[in-house]
Amino acid sequence: MKILVADYIYTPNGHVKDQALAFTDTIQAIDTLEVLEKKYPHAEIIQTESHSVIYPGFINTHVHLEFSANKTSLKYGSFMPWLDTVIEHREDLVGKCDNAVMMDECEAMLRSGITTFGAISSFGNELEVCEKTPQRVVFFNELIGSNAMYADMLYGDFMERVQASMSCKKEARITPAVAIHSPYSVHPIILQKAVNVAKQHKLPLSAHFLESQAEREWLEKGEGELKGFFEKYFKTSTPVTNIQEFMYAFDTYPTHFTHCVQANKVELDYLAQMGHTIAHCPRSNRYLGCGRLAIEDLDLPFSVATDGLSSNDSLSIFDELRAALMLHNDIPIQELSNRLLKTVTADAADILGLNCGKIAVDKLADFAVITLPETPKREEELALWTILHTKEVSEVYIEGIKYV
Repeated sequence: MKILVADYIYTPNGHVKDQALAFTDTIQAIDTLEVLEKKYPHAEIIQTESHSVIYPGFINTHVHLEFSANKTSLKYGSFMPWLDTVIEHREDLVGKCDNAVMMDECEAMLRSGITTFGAISSFGNELEVCEKTPQRVVFFNELIGSNAMYADMLYGDFMERVQASMSCKKEARITPAVAIHSPYSVHPIILQKAVNVAKQHKLPLSAHFLESQAEREWLEKGEGELKGFFEKYFKTSTPVTNIQEFMYAFDTYPTHFTHCVQANKVELDYLAQMGHTIAHCPRSNRYLGCGRLAIEDLDLPFSVATDGLSSNDSLSIFDELRAALMLHNDIPIQELSNRLLKTVTADAADILGLNCGKIAVDKLADFAVITLPETPKREEELALWTILHTKEVSEVYIEGIKYV
């Protein structure tokens, strides 16, 4: 038994003062230090630095590790030029992205307080790293392929990767999951089979959806910049599905849709009606010129995520939260700060179906301790000061074990 003491603790009821946590691999009690010492007289007392706040471990629901070698290879500013450079430099970047590169990024995420992340994997190359990293990983095996001629082969490869992630040892903290790349890149036949796999095994399900205006124009009209892309690389000029058909494929199973920047109100309302959620990636959307997701109008839960280094400059959750503060400038900053912290803790855990993300009894003992530069003059601003002042966290615990 251990007891962690800090000036503040972030709970489902907000920040509370002068409390402490008793924990093993799960949270056993939350009370004053005096009460907990009497209840657990042999517990190890861990005193954090002054001005510290204990948060649940932060959750990055959507990240691509396989492009972690990218620094300046891919073209930012607009979606289609970026996509062209992905095709151009893909082999080189994937080749450079060895286990050491990916592990470095996992460690960087850990230092920013990320104790859980959703890894979107196209090839399965990241699985070994995800087994070794201390974080909890929801391993999204991604299905991609729009050519019906290769449907059986693509689905077979996908299922091999799903089975591999299902075979990981329990201590690796891997949750197998399913991801659909996008409406324009997955044939409806194998899409439905993959959704059925998620349903059958009760696996988390994710899908990229309406990231760019080019995607919307292609799916609606079979026109625009993606038409030239498909003619050039895939010798086809007809989309394999449309927006409605793609959405309806997920009607029977809750899905975490990524981006949705170009989704209209009717589509967003439909996603909400069907019990779906959204992964919001502010910097990725800005860097690729995709627009802004109007989170102030959303009527469904969402998480804030970093996406991968193919469309970002870091995997730090605090860099992402600061970007969100700037991007959504019409929302009062205190209100937005509190909302954003919830999206990367309790909301993200609920979306992924994990027993973490909240400091509450019986939840997993995943914590991130942040240390502010001074005692806040106004406690109602703790969320804002946390986001603005945190570059790296002071301590990280996963299932009660200290890793930072």
